[in-house]
Formats: sequence, structure tokens, C-alpha cells
Amino acid sequence: MLDFPTWKRILVLAVCLLGVLYAVPNFLPSGSLEGGPDWAPGKRINLGLDLQGGAHLLMQVDTDGYVNDILDKSYKATIRTAMRSERVRGAVTLEGRDLVFQIPDEDKADAVRSRIRLENPDLLISSEGEGKFRASLSEQALRDRITTVIGQSIEVIRRRIDELGTREPIIQRQGEDRILIQVPGARDTERLKATIGKTAKMTFHMINMACDPNGARVPPGSQFLPSDELGPDGQPFQYCIHRRVRLSGQNLVDAQPSFQDSQPVVSFRFDTRGARIFGDITSKNVGRLFAVVLDGKVISAPRINEPILGGSGIIQGNFTTQSSRDLSVLLRAGALPADLTYLEERSVGPGLGQDSIDAGKIASIIGMVLVVIFMIITYGLFGVMANFALAFNVALIFGLLSFLQATLTLPGIAGIVLTMGMAVDANVLIFERIREETNAGRSPLNAVDAGYRRALTTIIDSNLTTLIAAILLFAFGSGPIKGFAVTLSIGIMTSMFTAIMVTRFQVVLWLRHKRPQVLPI
Repeated sequence: MLDFPTWKRILVLAVCLLGVLYAVPNFLPSGSLEGGPDWAPGKRINLGLDLQGGAHLLMQVDTDGYVNDILDKSYKATIRTAMRSERVRGAVTLEGRDLVFQIPDEDKADAVRSRIRLENPDLLISSEGEGKFRASLSEQALRDRITTVIGQSIEVIRRRIDELGTREPIIQRQGEDRILIQVPGARDTERLKATIGKTAKMTFHMINMACDPNGARVPPGSQFLPSDELGPDGQPFQYCIHRRVRLSGQNLVDAQPSFQDSQPVVSFRFDTRGARIFGDITSKNVGRLFAVVLDGKVISAPRINEPILGGSGIIQGNFTTQSSRDLSVLLRAGALPADLTYLEERSVGPGLGQDSIDAGKIASIIGMVLVVIFMIITYGLFGVMANFALAFNVALIFGLLSFLQATLTLPGIAGIVLTMGMAVDANVLIFERIREETNAGRSPLNAVDAGYRRALTTIIDSNLTTLIAAILLFAFGSGPIKGFAVTLSIGIMTSMFTAIMVTRFQVVLWLRHKRPQVLPI
């Protein structure tokens, strides 16, 4: 155990130096070391909601509207197709979560029901007499649809929040149809709500050039939609567009804020299928206006000057730099599958978080001072070496948290404070073993070698069991529990390294330099 080759010394010094370098930015003004590569020191530890403040939102997903939309747009068409195939005329209406239709002829009713079941086994069809039937989704199908829409909403919200540059947001399902969102560091709550809550459903339509904007009648197959442009009367200008969707935003693969003629625009790019459709549309409609519709509003209506065959283009409008960036985020993240309603909104101020940080600092300082004093009084020079290793242990913890961009919460601070006490635990085991070997009459070199060798198994066993507990906390816990588990796991690994390698490195150098006859322990 006293054999310390050159490569091992270089490794210990390099790890300690890297730990210090990655920990230093946390104690410097924000942004002072930024601008380098992603792997270079310069990142700071992300503080959680309870430390730096942020936004707490509870949202409800409109599952009823989502299910009704599916029934209206998908299953209703299936029932109509089945009725037409049997030459049955009649209306299909939506009542609550059911589709109601009428088939007076009993023979044809059985054929229609069989065809509907074949096409949609999820639909349960019941007869209400006199040729009236009611179709509804089965309980299992309904649960599957709700689970799917909640999962899709969570994923879209996560992509939108991550695009805003925040770190480690907590986004999870709560109850049957609710989503809990906690975003540390979110200062502009209204902008966050607007970005999360927008449906961002983008479609492309041709503009009806023959339509009179001031006309009272709307031509068949067309509709008026407002825009951000103001007309001569100071009111939003209305565009008359064809209802037919020529291209959907689902075919978008990328959208980025850009500039054209010093004006903010949004550049976009379609997938292969979208590029083919877009090229076909622009080839056949040169000289016509092409409307870009977002959530029921025309945001841009450019003239097609030439065919666009590359599958990319730009969206012009009355954008600011910020609004073009926000629109790009929305388009990249995709559309929300259902509407969201805010049930609860709370903001955690940075003042409360600062109180928690101050309390954590005080607890850490008190804990470290007590550990340092205890080690010096109990083990003398060896205790001083252990304290140096403890300082490097703290640096390694902060360095790893910074490098991994982990989020530090109040329970995480508790994990660091706990680690400080545990960090010298391995040294205590080693030093006590060295004392026993010294009292047994061994020489200083043999006592130190036997102390490290025989205590190593106990150290590994004790730290491994704690590490297993921390891993289980991380796997099955959530939120603050995971933060505690992360800092505890990192602290266990760094404390083992500093106790077994850093302290031993100091002891070996001292033994070979001083060659003592009696150990000062």
C-alpha cells in the first residue's frame, strides 16, 4: 500500500487540480469564465427552485376536448364511411363522449355495426331502440388515449422549456389529468406561461384572390382570418384563405430565428415529404399569395415569386428578435395535442432561496470546522493531512456538480454536509488501525502499510452499502430526493478517492521524506 509510482502521483494531482478548476467558477462572478468549449471549466452549479427561486405551475389538460376532437375528426368519418358503404343515409352527431347515429333498417344496421367494429375495435356500440345507436370508446381505450395525450403534452412542454435555456425543470404528471411544472430561475412567468400554453398549430393555405375583403358573404371553401397587420381603418387586416390545408406544420423538422434585410424572420425546413409538397405548391402557384397560419391567425402572407424546391423558406412578419426566437422554439417543439388550463401559479422569490443558501453555508462551515478540529485534536499531523484531503473532497464535489450541470437543491446541500462528516470516516478507520498496529510493536512503515491494507475492505463495504442506498433513492425517488441522492453518491465516491488516494499520498511522501521512528498519531 506504500508503493506510489509516478503515474499514480500524476493521476492524484491531476484529479485534484481538475476538481479545483471546475469548482472555482462557483465562487467567481457569474459569466466571468464563460465562452470556452463545453468541456472547459466555466460552468456553475445550477441552483434548484428552492435556492434561486422560479416558477411553480399546475396545469390541467383538456382531456374531454381531446377525446371529443378524436371522435369528431376520426371515428365520425369511419361511421359515415360504414353507413355509405351500406347505402344508409343519416347524420352522425357528437353527444358528450358518444357518437349517435340512426339506422332504421335492422338488416343494414347489423352490417354497419359489423363494419364499424372491424375498422375500430375500440368502439363499443349499443342500441337505444327505434334504430338509434350510440358509439363510445371502451374504458381501456379511453385510458390509453388520456395517458397518451398527457405524455405527449409533457414531452412538448419539456422540449419548449429546455429550448428556453433553463436547467433541470421538474415536469411530471399529477393525478388523472394534471401536469406539475417547476422551472428554477424563471423570472418572466408570463412569457413562460405563454410559451408553454400556446398550441402552436401551424398550417399553410392558399389565399383566395377572388374574395372581396369587404364582402358580406364568404365564398364556399374559404374563410376570413385575422392577421397582425393593420388595415386602413386601424383594425387587424383580414385575409380570405382557402380552408384546405395545403401543408401541415407536422412536416417541419427545424425552425431557427434569423434576419433578412436587417429584419427578424424565422427560417424553416421541411422533411422529405414536406419538401416535395412545398415544391409542388410553389411551382404551381407562382405569383399567388401563400398564407402561413399559426393558431388561427395569419402571421405571414408572402407572394410566391418562384418555385422553392429546396424544402426551406422563411416566415416574415412583425417580429421582434425575441418573438422570432419564441416562435422558433414553439415550431421546433411541436404542437400541444390538447388545450391547457392553469389551476395554480406560484413564484418562489430569490430572497427565500438566498435564506436557504445562507443557512446551508452556515451549516457547512460549522460542520467542516468541527470535523477539522476533531481530526487535529485526535490524530495530530495525520489529522492535518486528512483535513487537506477533506478540502479536496469538497472541491471535487463542487467540480463534479458543475461539470455534470447537476441541479443543487436544499436537500442536496444536506447531502454535502452529510458527506463532510462521512469523508473523514474512512480516515478514522485507517488511523485507528494504524494505532493498533503501532501498539502491537510494528515499525512506522509496517504499521501504516498494514493499517491501509486491513482497513480497505471495511471502507469499501461501508461506502458501498451507502452508495447502494443512494442509488435506490435516485431510482425510486423524485424531485428533491433525487437531488439528495446525487450529492450523496458523488460525495461517497470522492470521499473514497480522497481517503484512499489523497491522504495516503501525503502520508507516503511524509514517511519517505522524514523516515520517523515514532508515528505522531
